[in-house]
Amino acid sequence: MTNPPPAISIRDLVKRYAPGKGTEPKLALNGVSFDVPQGGIFGLLGPNGAGKSTLINILAGLVSKTSGSVTIWGHDIDADQRNAKASIGIVPQEIVFDPFFTPFEVLENQAGLYGVARALRRSEELLRAVHLADKRDAYARSLSGGMKRRLLIAKAMVHSPPVLVLDEPTAGVDVELRRQLWELVTELNAQGVTVVLTTHYLEEAEELCERIAIINHGRLIANEPTRELVGMMREKIVVLTLDREVGGLPQHPAILKTARHGERVLEITYDRDRMSAGQVLALVQQQGYAIEDVSTREADLEDVFVSLTSKTKEIA
Repeated sequence: MTNPPPAISIRDLVKRYAPGKGTEPKLALNGVSFDVPQGGIFGLLGPNGAGKSTLINILAGLVSKTSGSVTIWGHDIDADQRNAKASIGIVPQEIVFDPFFTPFEVLENQAGLYGVARALRRSEELLRAVHLADKRDAYARSLSGGMKRRLLIAKAMVHSPPVLVLDEPTAGVDVELRRQLWELVTELNAQGVTVVLTTHYLEEAEELCERIAIINHGRLIANEPTRELVGMMREKIVVLTLDREVGGLPQHPAILKTARHGERVLEITYDRDRMSAGQVLALVQQQGYAIEDVSTREADLEDVFVSLTSKTKEIA
């Protein structure tokens, strides 16, 4: 059984911004290549200024690339711009719509911009899907922040695109709203929509995304299934509460780092391929300490992210 073609295919993508007055040219993307598989939730991560927003704006048709190729649902963004744009919905970071339109009018106007015939418009259906049917005729300015975020998702879906890009959709929102938004995104994905997600909340990406690409200084530095990406980290952490104040720290070639937390708590980071937790405990006990409490922690996506991005040098 052959795999379906990618939802998005990016090859050797370069974006160089022209110099402004008194500034140097900026290379925002430097030969980025990756595919977004159909049907999943794909994470696009990177620090501020890494190039994520530039890449998304190229997908949206808001920024022109310098070189390289991009296809969306098989449509080249240059040669087949109309179908490429029709295949993607973008949910921006900023909440942008006319505050004097109602949610129903917002969706109807957006559908009109995409040339969706009145008989084929899904405004009522989308309002129900994002749980805003009861706000159909309220002014958009009267909606709460969470409602506005949900309306943005509905707005991006008026033309039924197979690909949905969410750019930092939960930035600055509370925990409950984040949960509601992810339930909505998961429902859309279950209906067959391919989702591309950028987020600063790494625990969200680890939980939701099947595959993650990381961009730093305009370069792609990782593109792996999430579990494999987390598995790249060989570090494990054990936290010990000892029976007395910590004196000398344990030494071993497989111990990567030790840190005191208060008088009696010792945090030891070790290479799990070269040492076991039991060996760490035995080493501490050999120094004459009794262990009153112990907990361990595996490396998570945040550890991987910090490790990879700290190793990447800035491009010229």
